[in-house]
Amino acid sequence: MTAWIDAFAPAFGLLILGAVLRARLLRDDAVWAGIERLVFWVLLPCLLAASISSVDLMALPFGRMAAVFWVALLSGTALSLLVARVLGLGHPAMTSVLQGGIRFNNLMGFAIAGSVFGREGLVLGAVATGLIVPCVQVVTTLAFAFGRGVRPRPLAVARQVLLNPLIIGCAVGFAVALLGGMPPGIGPMLRVLGNASVALGLLTVGAALSADAMRDRLKLQAVTGALKLMVMPLLTWGLAMAFGLGPLPTAISVLFMALPTAATSYVMARAMGGDAPLMAAITTTEHIAAVLTLPLWVLLLTSP
Repeated sequence: MTAWIDAFAPAFGLLILGAVLRARLLRDDAVWAGIERLVFWVLLPCLLAASISSVDLMALPFGRMAAVFWVALLSGTALSLLVARVLGLGHPAMTSVLQGGIRFNNLMGFAIAGSVFGREGLVLGAVATGLIVPCVQVVTTLAFAFGRGVRPRPLAVARQVLLNPLIIGCAVGFAVALLGGMPPGIGPMLRVLGNASVALGLLTVGAALSADAMRDRLKLQAVTGALKLMVMPLLTWGLAMAFGLGPLPTAISVLFMALPTAATSYVMARAMGGDAPLMAAITTTEHIAAVLTLPLWVLLLTSP
C-alpha cells in the first residue's frame, strides 16, 4: 500500500496543489503562462533528451512500439470521429472530442512511470513520447485545418511538427544516444532541468483545471472520457500482445495511452477555432476520473 501511495500521491497531489495555488496564492494568469512556456520549451525537452540519450537504442523494441502506438492512435482518431458523427457534433466540438480521445498528459506519465517502473520506465516513457507526439500533432493539425475549409499544406504541417520542442528534445536524445552519450557535465545539467519539468508541469495542469467547466455537456464528456481512459489503453494492450512486446514496454505503452488528455488541448482549441469550453470540461473530468482509472491500469499491468 505504501508503494502505491508513493507512486500516485505526488502526481495527483501536485494537481491539487496547482489548483489551490491558482485560487489562493498565484492568481495572475501571466505567472502560469510563463511557467507553462518554461516547461514546454525548456524543461520537458531536457527531460526527453537526457532520458533517451542514455539508452542503447538497438536494445529497444523501437519498431514494434511505433507500430503499437501509431495503430492505436489512428484507431482512436477513427473512433473519435465516429462519436462526433453519431452524436451529430459540429466541427469545433469534434476537434475537442478528438483531442480528448488521443492526446495525453505526458508529465503525469513520467511521474508515474518513474515511481512504479524506475529509470527503465522513465526511459521507455521518453521513447513513447517521441513516438506519440508526431502522430498526434499531424492528426490534430489536419483536423483543425480541414474545419476552416483550408487545404492543409504538407510543408506547413511538417514545419509545425518538426519545430515542436518535444520532437526536438527527442531528436537530440536519439542523436546523442547514437553518438555514445552526453558530454561530461551536460548530461547531469539536463537531468536536473528535466526533473524540474514534472513538478512544475503538473502544477500548471492543476492550475488550468476548472470545476465550473464540468457541467458542460456531461454525456459527451463521459463518452470521450471512456474512450480515452478505458478503450484506448485496452486497445493498446491488445496491440502490444499482437506485436509481441515484452512486459515493461507493454506496461509503459498502456500507461501512456491511459493518461488523460493534455492540458494544452484547451489552448489549442481556443487558438485554432475549436470548442474551448467543451475542451476545458473534457480536460477537467478526464483528470478527475484518472484518479481511479490509472491506479487500476497499473495494478493490472503489474499483477503477476
